[in-house]
Amino acid sequence: MIKIVDLHKSFGKNHVLRGVDLEIQEGESMVVMGGSGSGKSVLIKNIIGILHPDKGRIYVAGQEVTQMNERELNELRKKFGMLFQGAALFDSLSVWENVGFGLRQHTHLSDEEIREVASEKLAMVGLYDVEDLRPSELSGGMQKRVGLARAIAMEPEILLYDEPTTGLDPINADMINNLIIDMREKLTVTSVAITHDLVSAYKVADRIAMLYQGKVLQVGTPEEIQNTSNPYVHQFISGKAEGPITEDLERELMERSTR
Repeated sequence: MIKIVDLHKSFGKNHVLRGVDLEIQEGESMVVMGGSGSGKSVLIKNIIGILHPDKGRIYVAGQEVTQMNERELNELRKKFGMLFQGAALFDSLSVWENVGFGLRQHTHLSDEEIREVASEKLAMVGLYDVEDLRPSELSGGMQKRVGLARAIAMEPEILLYDEPTTGLDPINADMINNLIIDMREKLTVTSVAITHDLVSAYKVADRIAMLYQGKVLQVGTPEEIQNTSNPYVHQFISGKAEGPITEDLERELMERSTR
């Protein structure tokens, strides 16, 4: 479904992606893990064409994203649904208007039909009788679920999750994890989640890709990642403050201070 080949992306002197290679199969749940600043969000933005790589190629369902013009990219983006880190709801709109925002932009459905679709998608994520509320009247966990309902409103083929459990308590985080699994099974979509939440990664992933310093260090099942022999991956999943990642960070900070 998604193939990434030798992807590079820099911002000035900051070389964020340094040759990412990754393949995501149709119907698979792939989790991309990595620390802050490892390039996870930049990778997703390149996949959907918000950012354009300096070098490399991205294929989605056989189409090369990196060669598309804006009209073609807009058409491709209809294949995607995205749950943003902070839900990214519009405070000035009601819940049903938030869920149906894409439908209003890209279809000729009436408001009554859009509201009906919104209610259906809200029910899929376990929300009822909230259509006329504003996002500010909802808890953080409910806002995430509204964001997920919006992501599935146009029945995408690929769902992207940007730090889906960030800012949630363990119970709400587990609820979101369960919904990610439910969406994959009920909608038969391909899922790509970026996170540094190990509990979430182990629960929702078919495979995990470990991103470090702009490259994929290892790809494997949760069990393979937990039993890794790679010292960088092992340090990350064990959460230890001593090891190769810490040494690399200290070296980089030292180099910056002497420039």
